[in-house]
Amino acid sequence: MKPEGAAVGLPQKSDSRKPTHVRHTISPVFDERSRVLVLGTMPSPKSRETGFYYGHPQNRFWKVMAALFDEPLPATNDEKRNLALRHGIALWDVLAECTIEGASDGTIADCVPNDIGSLLTRTPIEAVFCTGAKAAELYARHCEPQTNMAAARLPSTSPANASKSLEQLIKEYRVILPYCS
Repeated sequence: MKPEGAAVGLPQKSDSRKPTHVRHTISPVFDERSRVLVLGTMPSPKSRETGFYYGHPQNRFWKVMAALFDEPLPATNDEKRNLALRHGIALWDVLAECTIEGASDGTIADCVPNDIGSLLTRTPIEAVFCTGAKAAELYARHCEPQTNMAAARLPSTSPANASKSLEQLIKEYRVILPYCS
């Protein structure tokens, strides 16, 4: 039976707010020169669709990185990867899988962390930063006991964090510069 008010013959829009169990499928970005690790919580639906970190067009992460290093805004996944690696930045997420509604970090449940410790043993990473309160909370709870490396919290660059202007984000993200190439 079709939902009341649904048009005949048109596909019904799925509810993106329904809790979904998601697995992280984007490989971490790092190399032998990575000195700083930037962690989010879990790739958003748009990032999973684009296959790379901070893939939502309204996410300001790549604008912040371009401004910090006085570089053009990267457009492709390869350009983004190269910008990060050129400056000694590794990218990954705290969680390997979780249940989440859309991209809302506040709904995260059933967490399984990534093995951040194994990444730290393979790289010269000196500092860990988390993009947003939830990533920092999850890292402290699930990863720090194994890594013995505290993480500093940075503000989220998500479009949901409208309380911070691009200029404020750039200023706050400058704390990563001493670790960058």
